Amino acid sequence: MIPAGGAGTRLWPRSRSSTPKHVLPLADRGRTLLRATYDRAKAVADEVFVLTEVRQREIIEAVLPEVDVSHLILEPSARGTTNAYGLASLILNERMPGAVMIALPADHVVHGSAQVARAVRAAVKAAATTGCLVTVGLKPTFPSTGLGYIHAPGRVSRGTLRVRRFIEKPNAASAKRFMREGGYYWNLAWFSWRVDVFIEELARHAARHLAALRKVVAARNAGDEATAAELYRRLPVEVVDRTVMEKTDRLLLVPGAFDWADIGNWAELGDRVRADARGNSVDGEAVLVDTTGSLIFGDRRLIAAIGVEDMIIVDTEDALLVVPRSRAQDVRKVVEALKRARKTRYL
Repeated sequence: MIPAGGAGTRLWPRSRSSTPKHVLPLADRGRTLLRATYDRAKAVADEVFVLTEVRQREIIEAVLPEVDVSHLILEPSARGTTNAYGLASLILNERMPGAVMIALPADHVVHGSAQVARAVRAAVKAAATTGCLVTVGLKPTFPSTGLGYIHAPGRVSRGTLRVRRFIEKPNAASAKRFMREGGYYWNLAWFSWRVDVFIEELARHAARHLAALRKVVAARNAGDEATAAELYRRLPVEVVDRTVMEKTDRLLLVPGAFDWADIGNWAELGDRVRADARGNSVDGEAVLVDTTGSLIFGDRRLIAAIGVEDMIIVDTEDALLVVPRSRAQDVRKVVEALKRARKTRYL
């Protein structure tokens, strides 16, 4: 199951509603992230479904024309991963009772196909045989404050670790402590479960969501898409990490060992682009004078920078972004300001 519904607001002005993050050519060999994820999933899965919202259907179909309508699971609107995964699990459980699903988000950059396949198969096997929810985690390589962590101390048994708790994005001191103490893993949001087991956990920890989702599926099965859409729109927006994963006592972790990045903002993307001797990463045509540690993304014209240090410059046809690398997370504030000003042509 490939969740592909995010907006990627921190990668504005490249990422917009018509070109969300997962259809940008940010993967290897210039592939879109969605295409790279689909190819990776096809290598390990019997069937591959794409989970997205109705508004992105045409975008998904343009990138993946081989995915037929039976393998698209469409949310009427974006209402968070609790509802999205709940809807997907209910639909799939009707078609294939007890099927094992693994979620591989569409907007990650991943290298190491053999290691990825090994981790995915281990997670699916554990989900199939233990009746538990399973997540894949990576040992942190630096003290990131932009990622969630999973505490799973102890020794690996049958390929998995028992999860003790989830931790939201920590401060710098906590992230450094996690690395020093060990037993902590980055949360990749790669989740696997038998769909009937996940439905059971929704009943335990998010009963309100499950009851409403059952009505949504019933309305769809009756051909009443308008009622289904209205019922879905009323659902509270929640992420599955908080509603289920932090509360369940049936959670295991498979330690992975591959190269992974969630390109959440321009600074993180810059870290993935080869830098020159002065620490500048350039995509497009640029002339840099006395400029260091900067990320330059051009589109249709030359970018010239003089005396610039640790900055991000992203140029597109109708918008120019200039921001210090240290404030890359704040690009979403521009998107929010544009929404408030109703300047939707830039969104």
